Amino acid sequence: MLPGVYRMLDQQEKVLYVGKAGQLKKRVASYFNKTNISPRIRLMVSQIASIEVTVTRSEAEALLLENNLIKKLKPRYNILFRDDKSYPHIVLTGHTFPRLAYYRGAMIKGHQYFGPYPNSGAAKESIRLLQKVFNIRTCEDSTLTNRSRPCLLHQIHRCTAPCVGLISEQQYSIDVRNAQLLLQGKQDEVESLLRQDMERAAGDRHYEQAAALRDQLKALHTVQQKQFMESGRAMDADIAVIAEFKGVLCVNLGMVRGGRHLGDRSIFPQNAEGQEPDEVLLAFLAQHYLEHSVPALVLINKPLAVGTLEELLTEQAGHKVQIRHSVTGERRQWLSMALKNALLALHQKAGQAAGQLARLERLREIMALPQLSRIECFDVSHTMGEATVASCVVYDNLAIRTPEYRRYNITDVTGGDDYAAMRQALLRRYKKVQVGEGRLPDLILIDGGLGHLGVACQVLEQLGMAEIPLMAVAKGVERKPGLEQLFISQHKKPLQLLPDNPALHLIQEVRDEAHRFAIGGHRARRGKARTASVLEEVDGVGEKRRRNLLARFGGLQGVHEASVEELAQVSGVSLALAEKIYKQLH
Repeated sequence: MLPGVYRMLDQQEKVLYVGKAGQLKKRVASYFNKTNISPRIRLMVSQIASIEVTVTRSEAEALLLENNLIKKLKPRYNILFRDDKSYPHIVLTGHTFPRLAYYRGAMIKGHQYFGPYPNSGAAKESIRLLQKVFNIRTCEDSTLTNRSRPCLLHQIHRCTAPCVGLISEQQYSIDVRNAQLLLQGKQDEVESLLRQDMERAAGDRHYEQAAALRDQLKALHTVQQKQFMESGRAMDADIAVIAEFKGVLCVNLGMVRGGRHLGDRSIFPQNAEGQEPDEVLLAFLAQHYLEHSVPALVLINKPLAVGTLEELLTEQAGHKVQIRHSVTGERRQWLSMALKNALLALHQKAGQAAGQLARLERLREIMALPQLSRIECFDVSHTMGEATVASCVVYDNLAIRTPEYRRYNITDVTGGDDYAAMRQALLRRYKKVQVGEGRLPDLILIDGGLGHLGVACQVLEQLGMAEIPLMAVAKGVERKPGLEQLFISQHKKPLQLLPDNPALHLIQEVRDEAHRFAIGGHRARRGKARTASVLEEVDGVGEKRRRNLLARFGGLQGVHEASVEELAQVSGVSLALAEKIYKQLH
């Protein structure tokens, strides 16, 4: 009886399900011997054409392989959690005057990182509060080294302006030390140090300094009040609970670092219909912690068999990891709070789903499409024909599906020719669908008028997809929301819905999202093109010098604001070339 991983494949050799087992033969046979399996598993078994197995040396190795295969293959019958590649941290850089900043990505040697935080809002709020207490700079290095006078943050008492020498390196390092201690959960130590410094300053009759320290203490108390959960010990822990409401499951993940609660996030699994909550929570623990850092303690609200997972996480983390269900006192309160947050997220999602369903039902009636579920919407954005970008956004199963969004940089068309740009985007999108990359929509929306609709009809006929319903959404008089005209394929007259029609609200939501996504792509492409083109026009500035200039000043705006002397300090830029660059930009 050997441990390992098995993969269920259909007739097209597409993986339906990946599983692990301590006894491979017994586990695989159970799918075909049991009579009381769920309808979902019965459906999967009916589609199995072949089974592949991989023997491993241990159950821990099987668990790791299973998780890697699930993330890579995303089988339709496995429980899946959206993979956030990195969680946000707060970083204190290793400079002479360290910078306090929000950070995602790989950790760089020489900097100090605090977190992770469950979401960007929690990290940025902590930065704001720390900045209020300790006035540590948050500006980029290029800004620090190129300012001649303090910025607005100094004027509103959020920065001590090390950029212009208004604080000594020694005094700044004290503020940085206190911020570090607070981020580590050592609030009492920070308060004690501030109080000692205040009393010492008052005793030396440095009343202005004493008053500043008193204000820091007040601000520190405000920060502490905002922490709705604190531990008596500077400990690290995660709280992972699962809740169910009307057949929908939600995992709430809370994070405690240094005894301070950093916030939480609610995560909804995919492919979890009909699954037991215990199985879903176990799947989350494996998929999340085999990808991300894990604290010494993880609290859960279900009794699970986690011995193998604990063993694997302990080996991976380099410290002992405990996953505990039966806890008392403060830790039980943490679990209770996380469960309330999960239920709140479920109720909110149910309310949103009910509203979305009402909108979709009205659109189904109008379009005479009772099975309408998936909508794809296209828009084109450019500035006088420059840097044209088309977007495709997806609405499916009562929600916007951002991972399925696509942008298309439009090339080889006349600038400003929206019809040609739309044609290219549609061809590129649905040629891929033809070869099995993606799914066909139930309805295609086009942001445009009758001409755009005609182009879309031609493209679908060319691709042999003329059966897909099309709708063009034209802005009404004065381009006001609620006055849109809807041009529908095979309908002679445009349709205009009342401004309060739920179907129109759904169309507007998807259309506006396509517009937003297209504009974002266009601005990024235009900015990149303009940044390169302006510097490329300067004789003597090649790729390397251009890169050095942009890196030194943090972008084209910084280069524009730099003096000739500052430009000449950049590697490879002589005084004569600096004068050329300055004249070109001014």
